Amino acid sequence: MSKGKTTQIGQFLFEREGKYKPNAIELDGLKRVDKIDFSGNFHIAQKPSNTNMILIKSGDLVISGINVAKGAMAIYQGHEDVTATIHYSSYTFDETQIEVEYFKRFLKSPEFVRLLKEQVKGGIKTEIKPKHLLALEIPLPTLKEQKSIVAHFLRFESEQRELNCEITHQKNLLNKLRRRILQEAIEGKLTGWWRSQNPDVETASKLLERITVEKSYLVKDKKIKPQKPLTPITDNEKPFELPEGWIWCHLSSLILEDPRNGYSPKSVDFPTNTKTLKLGATTSGSFDSSEYKYVNEEIDLSSFLWLKNGDILIQRSNSLDHVGVSAIYDEDDDKYIYPDLMMKLRLVKFISCTYLHQILLSPFCREYFRANASGAQKSMPKINQGIVSRTPIPLCSIAEQQAIVTKVESLFALCDQLEAEIANNQSHAKQLIQVVLKEAFSHEVQTPELAYA
Repeated sequence: MSKGKTTQIGQFLFEREGKYKPNAIELDGLKRVDKIDFSGNFHIAQKPSNTNMILIKSGDLVISGINVAKGAMAIYQGHEDVTATIHYSSYTFDETQIEVEYFKRFLKSPEFVRLLKEQVKGGIKTEIKPKHLLALEIPLPTLKEQKSIVAHFLRFESEQRELNCEITHQKNLLNKLRRRILQEAIEGKLTGWWRSQNPDVETASKLLERITVEKSYLVKDKKIKPQKPLTPITDNEKPFELPEGWIWCHLSSLILEDPRNGYSPKSVDFPTNTKTLKLGATTSGSFDSSEYKYVNEEIDLSSFLWLKNGDILIQRSNSLDHVGVSAIYDEDDDKYIYPDLMMKLRLVKFISCTYLHQILLSPFCREYFRANASGAQKSMPKINQGIVSRTPIPLCSIAEQQAIVTKVESLFALCDQLEAEIANNQSHAKQLIQVVLKEAFSHEVQTPELAYA
């Protein structure tokens, strides 16, 4: 754009006057703005407030003083007046001087941030009040040039939306691919070639017999407690047909003891000798060692609460999308305890921990846990130890378990590469809008042509 004249924002933008107590009669019956998101959408609610309020009328430009540079601003187009806390400000404007769509984009530009740093004490970290905004002096092109820049932005933003939709579509396809890989793995479809080359491996039924004998010795030696017996899995409970040599068994058959809930003592905000995990440690399906808190309680090292490397943790309560999600604990022994909203599984030595974890993350198991969760389905549904113990598990030989793990990990590595490319494209898309904003509003640029042109 051409350099243009320098104009104080207060010459074309005018604050709507009036500050009101929360219970003011002028606001009686009015809804309020809960937030304006970074895409410029209003979220209206009927929430009370103890903060002083402002009034907003249709056609006003409403700006968040906290997040304006991130896009939290919009023209209110509702038919009825609304209110907002004084963290927002509402303005009318002189349409003979300013194209409001131009001004909205200017407020998201690096040039706006630069001017704030120059002219406002504290810069962009300051909550931007009307006194800050209206006093800013900015280069202002002619109204005709403003409209020309807006036209270029509309074309660019349309292309940007198409790009973002494509990125979202790619992410969804990749998530479906990961789920499909896990499902085909536990159905034996990824290792048919392996079975044809290894016809003489131990059958799963023989493996299960060995596991049963091993556990009976451990019970006899009082190293583990006896488990509750379960009725056999019926044909109606088998969700799909297994390859020859595989069998269905309950999860309880493959763990040393029945699942146990953790313990959640009160947390403290200072370091202690005991760290307990947060739910976030396992929500992603892999262990996150940064998700912990301290508790001011000594837990005896003989307690079952201390985690050992190779333990599997299952969330027994969370949102419906996350209930039953699991992760392998891969840190040092006796470093963390686990909370009440998790269960711990300790496997017998004849089962691959990674193989069982892949089964637990598969679409089949994820749906099993969701379908059997009880309680408040929309907030915190729960699964209990009985549900986890009875989870139907497709069991194969130890050798094929390792073949499945290797195959899944190699396919997931390819998925990770694709995910990195998608993330890179998304990052470039975000950077591009900043480049366009900078170029469009820099007073050094002589034309309104944008970066993509």
